[in-house]
Parts: sequence; C-alpha cells; structure tokens
Amino acid sequence: MPSKDAIYQAVSNQVDPQNFKNEYWEGSFDDYLDILTKDPRVARNAYQRIYDMILHFGVERYTKMRQEYVRYKFFSDPIDNGADAIFGLENSLMSLVDFFKSAAQGYGTERRILLLHGPVGSAKSTICRLIKKGLEYYSRLDEGAMYTFAWRLEGPNGEMEMHDCPMHEEPLRLIPRRARKDVVAMLNEALPPEQRVSVEGDLDPFCRKTYEDLLKKYDGDWKKVLDHIVVKRFVVSEKDRRGIGTFQPKDEKNQDSTELTGDINFRKIAEYGSDSDPRAFNFDGELNIANRGIIEFIEVLKLDVAFLYDLLGASQEHLIKPKKFAQTHIDEVIIGHTNEPEYRKLQNNELMEAFRDRTIKIDVPYNVVLDDEIRIYEKDFNKERVRGLHIAPHTIETAAMWALLTRLEEPKKAGLTRLQKLKLYNGKSIPGYTEDSVKELLGEAPREGMQGISPRYIQDKISNALVSDQAIREKGINPFMVMNELEAGMSHHSLLSDEELKKEYRDLLGVVREEYEDILKSEVQRAISADEDSIKRLCANYIENVRAYTQREKVRNKYTGRDEEPDERLMRSIEEKIDIPESRKDDFRQEIMNYIGALSLDNKKFEYNTNARLQKALELKLFEDQRDTIKLKNVVSGVVDDETQAKIDVVKQRLIKYFGYNEQSATDVLNYVASIFARGDAKTEE
Repeated sequence: MPSKDAIYQAVSNQVDPQNFKNEYWEGSFDDYLDILTKDPRVARNAYQRIYDMILHFGVERYTKMRQEYVRYKFFSDPIDNGADAIFGLENSLMSLVDFFKSAAQGYGTERRILLLHGPVGSAKSTICRLIKKGLEYYSRLDEGAMYTFAWRLEGPNGEMEMHDCPMHEEPLRLIPRRARKDVVAMLNEALPPEQRVSVEGDLDPFCRKTYEDLLKKYDGDWKKVLDHIVVKRFVVSEKDRRGIGTFQPKDEKNQDSTELTGDINFRKIAEYGSDSDPRAFNFDGELNIANRGIIEFIEVLKLDVAFLYDLLGASQEHLIKPKKFAQTHIDEVIIGHTNEPEYRKLQNNELMEAFRDRTIKIDVPYNVVLDDEIRIYEKDFNKERVRGLHIAPHTIETAAMWALLTRLEEPKKAGLTRLQKLKLYNGKSIPGYTEDSVKELLGEAPREGMQGISPRYIQDKISNALVSDQAIREKGINPFMVMNELEAGMSHHSLLSDEELKKEYRDLLGVVREEYEDILKSEVQRAISADEDSIKRLCANYIENVRAYTQREKVRNKYTGRDEEPDERLMRSIEEKIDIPESRKDDFRQEIMNYIGALSLDNKKFEYNTNARLQKALELKLFEDQRDTIKLKNVVSGVVDDETQAKIDVVKQRLIKYFGYNEQSATDVLNYVASIFARGDAKTEE
C-alpha cells in the first residue's frame, strides 16, 4: 500500500508553485507595456492565437498518391496522450488550418462563421473539443501568454475593491482609439508581416463607463486613470467560463437570446437606479465570456432564427448587442457544427441566404482509410484499457473493414469490387491499378464518407461483445462475435430504416466474412510453412534453377554429381502459387535475376523475404508440401495421433508468437481453418 508521503510526493511532482505564480501574475499597465515591447505577439487576436497554437506542436509533410499533405501534430492530441486524436481526415484538417491561417492574416475569413459539416459521429465535436483544450493549454505557456485587466475602485465604505473586466478585454483597448493606431504600428515594426497584430474595437459597456467616469474625475488625465488598472494574466478555462463558450440549442419555446449576450442583474438595479446602467448588467452570455477565445455552437442550424441573426453581426462586424446597450465589440472564433439533414434545410431556406453567405463550410466526412479507422478503435480497445479479455487478431480490423465498405460508393470501373477499392485506398497494390487510378477513383466519388455506418455504432457493438456471456466464458472476443453483434444491431439501428440499405449492409458483412476466412487461411498457411530453414533451402533451390534457366546453363545435381536441365516442374510449382502464367514465366524469372543483380550492386544480400511476391510463392509451395504431413483435416474429426498433434502444437505456437493469438484463439483458428479444408474449399489451393 502507498504511504501518505508517497501520495503527497506524487501530487507535488505535478503541482509547481512557480507555474501557479505565473498563471496568476498581476502588474501595472506599465509592467504590461514592458512585456508587450519584448514580445508584441501577446496582443494577438483570437484567430492568430489559435493558428499559432496549432503550429506550436509542429507539422509533418508527406506525399500520398502524388499529392502533398501536411499533418498537423496538434490533431494527434499530444496534450492528452492521444485521447482526442483524429485519424485519417488530413484534407479536412488542412482546410481547417488554412481557414485559421487566412483569418490570422486578416484576409477576410475572420469575418465568417466556421461550419463543420458531416454525418453523425464524424469527429466534428472532437475537433471543437480539441481546439478548446489546445487553447486552454497554450494560454498557460509563456509562448501563449495573454493578458486582461481589472479596475481598482473605491467602494461605498471607502475601501478599494477589484472589478474584473467582464469580457477579458485586451489591455491595449484602454489606449484611446486615435492614439492606439500609432502604438500598434510601433509594435508591428518588430514583427514579420504575417504576424502583425491589430487591436480593433472599443471597451465593453462596463469598462467604457468606468473609464469615462475616471476621466471626468481626473479632468481627462489618461495616466491617472491607468493608476486604477491592474493587468492580469488571462488563462483560458472552459470550466471557469473564461475565453471559451459553448451553446447548445434547447426547445424553441425556451430559447432566450440573453444566454448569448447577458442579462440584467435585477438585484443591482435598486443600487444603481437604472436597468441601462452597465453596472446593473451581467455580461456573462456565451458570446461575452468567449471573448478572446472561441465559442462553439452545437447543432448550430437548430438555433432559433433570431439567434442566427445575432451571429450575423458577431461574425461580420465582430459586434454583439446586449439588451439596453450599444453594440459591443468581440474578438472570438465562432465555430458551429451540423449534420447533413440540417444543412440541406439551410440550403433550401431562402430566408437564410445571409447566414449562408457568412459561413465557410468544411466537410468532415467519415474516414475511408482502413489503417486510420483501425486506429480509431484501438484507441479505446487495447491491452491497457481492456484487461482480462483477449481481443483476437483481426477483430477490430474486420469491424473497421465493414464500416468502411458501408461508406464507399460502388466503383464505376468494371471488374473492381468495393473491397478492392478499400484496399487501394489503404495503399495496397492491385495488379492493373496505379496511384493515378486511385486518384481517379477518389475523384469520381466526391461525397464518399458522407454516409454509411458511424464509428460510434462500431464502438458500441465491440463493447457489447466484450461484456457478453460468451466473452466472459471464453475470456476474449473474436471477429465472428463482433460481426454477429454488428448484424444483430442493424434490426433496431435508429438511423437505418431503409430495408434495402439493411440488406446491402448485411451483404457487405458477408464480404467481410469471406475476406476474414482468406486472412485466416493465409495465416495458418504461413504458420505451417514458417520453418525458416526449409523455406531458405527451397528459395536457394529455386534461385539456382532460375539462374541456370536464364543463362541457358545446366544445374549440378548434388547427389548424382551430374549436370541436368533446370527443374521446370519445381519452378512452375512455385510460380503458379502467385498466378504467374506460362506465357509470363520468362519475364518473371528475368525480373528476379535483375532484382538480385541490383541488390548486389548496392552490396546487399538477397534473402527469401526481400521480395514479397517470391516470399508468398515460397510459403504457399512449402505449405502445400507440408499440409499433408500435418493432416490438418483430421483436427475436425478429433482423431489425431501423437506425431501429428506435436506438429499441430508447433503451428499453434507459431500463431501465438508471430500473429498475436493466445492459446484459445489459436486453437479456435486452427479448428476453423481445418473445417474449411474438410469442406474441400477450393480456394485453399489458390
């Protein structure tokens, strides 16, 4: 058991008093000017700050299908060790960052509402959550430091009271507009053009009145007004409603615009005598508290029309209209998200033309790359999170494969199946298809990923399988258990009412089952033929015969010592395993010799596994030669002699060691594949 001291030490290791002091720094306006002259970027606007926050974590550039991509590491969620990581949406994320880049440089997108549009469960909320989390984290760093201010005023009893600026304004707004332009110009002299700051707008009504009252008191002496200013470090916090706002539509009858722009404080009306006195108003609406940061509108198109009008001014002019007060400036990113049906309604509503015109839509589709989809589920279902239960190999892969098949459109090219299309998108090679072919496939299906099965459905069904009686009894789950859950769940899926679509999805599950069977047979074949010494001998024999054949020489028989013609039967028995036709055998053999020669020029040694096609052919040949000695079909009948059982145990251990099975799942796989052989499945010979 841990001691009290160990617990205190664990907390102390994570709580740094110096960080606390930095986050709660306070100083005079003069102190703030010192900070500002050293680093003018502390006065950045919300768009600049978010763009810099994304770049803070770094970028990776890569090429895929002859197209340049940028992967922003921020979207892998380095803050929370990948808890909200986003996979496979590079195009959407690049568009998103381009939006922030353009807005940060003042090219016009800062006057637009950012609308994330996509099907349910396509990571729209995750993107918003990640940006909010990132802004909180970044505001705590020295690089992301930002500042606001409070007023030190005399209270009714003569004591000094602190009144925070209700909208966390940038302290430079305290400089009168006519002088501020010159001040900002001086600050920008030290910055490159793309990083120049601008401080637009006026103070909020409370600060404006306080400022004017003090100016009157000091006969217009601006510096004396600043004596009442305490500049404070401003750390963004969603929970504390500082710099991050979130608004979710409610029932139409209960929607109230004061939730966005604040409301009268009736308790203080008696004290100040008027409901139009800013001291008797709570500037705590979501648009108020989100100033300097970001506001998220959940299902934004379900908002009442009156709310949408508020957003028009907030986006275009950066102004909001609190009740009883003049328009008030804001500096914040407005981001909303919506799904397909709601967006179609917006397109068909002529009254919403102004809203559409002020919106930049970014599509956030479902992922269509298998490896990325698998990573989505492995984030939740891995050895660290699923303890005491074994997830058999390919369990998550088959579920992800089915999800992707439901999202892909039927290929227009004759002879290309949806499953082959899935493999091409995942970077696998298929004879007759190049990178240009894949780009063409992507181009002919621009709406791919905007429909199909949601990742949430897959996650729910894997969870169901993990808590099922069968999983507890067998201490694990396998692909068939999950596929059964996926199929059973379709009958009461809330978003699947079309019987034809249900039938199509069930047929696609059949495609996945067939593919899984092929994967299993391939793994068992490789486990049986995994005797490295045997495969090396077979490879050396094949290469020797190919060399003699291509150079029109004979082969020395090691046993008889006589020179013989190359063993055509051996060579063809290997080449046929990878569908090399008789008419192409010479080309293939010459290709192998050229490959060996190229390796030799680079001082590299040829091994059986350096050429993937040849390795597969050798493994299949060795499997064919050894299958009968193992008598795998006898496993089904249960009649297995000791010698055969020993060989089967070796295969089982290889499945465990090389392919990730445990004792139970390896036994199940061998039994299942044995039953396929017992049925005389012709595909086994392919």
